Amino acid sequence: MIACPARNKWVTAMARYIVALVLLAIIAGPAFAQQKPPENPLAVDAQQKKKEALEVEKQYNATRKYRDQAPTPTRTDPWQNMRGADDSNTKR
Repeated sequence: MIACPARNKWVTAMARYIVALVLLAIIAGPAFAQQKPPENPLAVDAQQKKKEALEVEKQYNATRKYRDQAPTPTRTDPWQNMRGADDSNTKR
């Protein structure tokens, strides 16, 4: 058999290319394995709702604090000006 030198060069170059790709995949494999997996959309939604609930609770507690600090209104007598100077019970 007669060997074709041009074909041997192509096979040798292709073999080097394949070996280089395999080595690159072996080296890069652990780097990709260390990436954080994508989060579950339902878990993200639950965390968001929990944060919103805490924010609403915080706002509610803030308004409650001001409501408790409000002074109680003093009782006024609407008939105060209608009574006379001597307002004793013995006149009846």
